[in-house]
Amino acid sequence: MRVENSCRTSENFSFKFFLKTKWCLLLFVGFLVAGCAFLAFYDQFVFFIFLPVAIFLTIYDIVVLINYDKEQNVLIARLLGEFVTDSECDFRDFPIPVLACSHDGIVLWINDCFDKNINKNNKYHRGLNFLDVIKEPLDDFCSRSGVQVRLSDRDFKVHATCSKKSGIYILYFEENTNFVFFAREYRQSRPAVMYIKIDNYDEFLAGKKESEKSNFIGKVDDIIEKFIDESRGFIQKIQDYEFLVVVEQRDLERMVAGKFEILKSVKDVTFNGKGSLTLSVGVSSIGETFGQNQKFAKQALDMALGRGGDQVALKNATSFEFFGGNSKDVEKRTRVKARIVANALLELVGESDNVIIMGHKFSDLDSLGSAIGLASAIRKFNKESFVAIDPAKNLVSGLLKKIKESDLADVILDVEDALDLIYKKTLLVIVDTHNPDFVESKEIYKRCNQVVVIDHHRKMVNHINDAVIFYHEPYASSTSELVCELIQYFGDECVLGSVEAEAMLSGIMLDTKNFVLKVGVRTFEAAAYLKSLGADTVSVRKLFSNTIESYQKRVRIVSNAEIYRGCAIAISEFKTQDMRTVSPQAADELLEISGVEASFVIYQIGSIINITARSLGNFNVQVIMERLGGGGHQSQAKRF
Repeated sequence: MRVENSCRTSENFSFKFFLKTKWCLLLFVGFLVAGCAFLAFYDQFVFFIFLPVAIFLTIYDIVVLINYDKEQNVLIARLLGEFVTDSECDFRDFPIPVLACSHDGIVLWINDCFDKNINKNNKYHRGLNFLDVIKEPLDDFCSRSGVQVRLSDRDFKVHATCSKKSGIYILYFEENTNFVFFAREYRQSRPAVMYIKIDNYDEFLAGKKESEKSNFIGKVDDIIEKFIDESRGFIQKIQDYEFLVVVEQRDLERMVAGKFEILKSVKDVTFNGKGSLTLSVGVSSIGETFGQNQKFAKQALDMALGRGGDQVALKNATSFEFFGGNSKDVEKRTRVKARIVANALLELVGESDNVIIMGHKFSDLDSLGSAIGLASAIRKFNKESFVAIDPAKNLVSGLLKKIKESDLADVILDVEDALDLIYKKTLLVIVDTHNPDFVESKEIYKRCNQVVVIDHHRKMVNHINDAVIFYHEPYASSTSELVCELIQYFGDECVLGSVEAEAMLSGIMLDTKNFVLKVGVRTFEAAAYLKSLGADTVSVRKLFSNTIESYQKRVRIVSNAEIYRGCAIAISEFKTQDMRTVSPQAADELLEISGVEASFVIYQIGSIINITARSLGNFNVQVIMERLGGGGHQSQAKRF
């Protein structure tokens, strides 16, 4: 007979909980005697009825208890036979808690040590299910590493052995409460390094009195210091606008749970009711040393700044986790960086054999416009430069046609032809993207030894990290704006023609929605410079013209849209070759609907689901598209 079968028969008797010990039996018999005495005094008729019942129950309980002891002795003997070779060994005398259970978790037996140390709340009596308390498969306990469990406010490492004959599991509970406590304390006290930087310090305080600056910055400093004072760490101001912070892991977890409320606290401090400062924070706790955490935290801060600031970038084992990032980018008023990058770029051009420029897949007006402008400028220095583009997969057919009808026709090259022009000292310039997965040709990128990146999109986790020059300014309206500023520092001999100027102006107009979104002073300065080179706004506007068929398709998409929590979501029910052109136009039109903060147009090309996302700036669509494998900007993003 299997032991678990004998156990199950004992589950059928009444009052099984009270029949576990002799003391419980004595209490029960005492209750019966007291009941008989009470009835004998008040009602003898009922007494003579109740007396045989009481005698029967007493005898029955004694028999059950005797059988219980016998079954327990049989079980122990069986366990000794199956698990212990030493005949003098007895599980009841084990100095550690031991529990025996069936294959489905029914408790068959516990030793005295288990009963005294763990079974204080009576959860593990015979017949109850052990797995109702410990939600782990029994086979996991049989592994070499065992299973860590917590019982009765104490920690145990539990190992088990199993009999294949009877299916009985013997579990051994090794207490390690102190070890678990100190291990947890060690993890919670690990240092996390944090860099806090005020994003728009110089721009915000420009033109203000010294007393006003001191008063305002004092408020911001006080908020930052109070935020850190709530932790066990310390803070050190290393510049007027930057802080170095070290906190414990437990404090970092609390900050993460609160989604770094310091970002909002600082933004709520305004100057005369207008404007506010924002913070960028880089954090790391994954390094093995302080030095590694300091390095990772600096990388995280660069990532936060590259994504527009007003956010926290937390470095984890494989990537970054972001918090915040809903503020609009603040325009930098100084052009010092543009001048430095322009000089460095000219040096690289002078040392190279030739220059190949390419943008992202499915080139748009900003991608091609900035590439054409830069290629034409480099040619002014008698250096061969070309723009690599896929003639079949792009969104710039009108601009391509215009370029090929001009003197710049030889600048445009197919991707395959560009591969034949790559030499040892070929310089590759990537514009309007910084993600290696989004470039026009991965093969060109891999073959070129020197790479320069010029982009305005918010920084993505998967970015090109081997660039000689990484000119990345998320505040800029477009890459064409950045290229326009660089060209102005190339020298007076670098004067572009009207075709290049119109190409770049079309890129600015595309990304700003005709000077509506992400427009700064430097955007208008770049447009004015291009206008002085002969850019015709009427000719540029014609590059945005559409056929009646495209307009009808756009209307169909817009009419299918539904509004959900301030977001207009449209799914294209049809397929067409110009969907990559129609979908962003439809997304832009959806933003004109009252109450819509963001728009998403979903369409399918082949087996791939594509999404075009747009917003008015208060809704960060880049974060959403990144989660879906895409990227872009706060107000413009996509997945393809």
